[in-house]
Amino acid sequence: MDQKLTSQPQAKTSPSRALTVGDIISDRLLRLADVEKLTALGRSTIYRKMDDNQFPKPVQLGSGVRWRLSEIENWMKQLPVVS
Repeated sequence: MDQKLTSQPQAKTSPSRALTVGDIISDRLLRLADVEKLTALGRSTIYRKMDDNQFPKPVQLGSGVRWRLSEIENWMKQLPVVS
């Protein structure tokens, strides 16, 4: 029984679609400082908007939290355009 061990775990993908670099980049996890820079919002405003269900909630990562880049980008796309 020879089994090859690989140093890199294989990404699980659906059989119909392969994982792309865009998938990996769009699901990058951001720290609060990154979210502040990306959105130009301060910490208090981010948490207030989260409490009002007007901003994506973070995911728990160990003892801290991170925001998914894809969710922040979707939130930004839904902002009204000033005419």
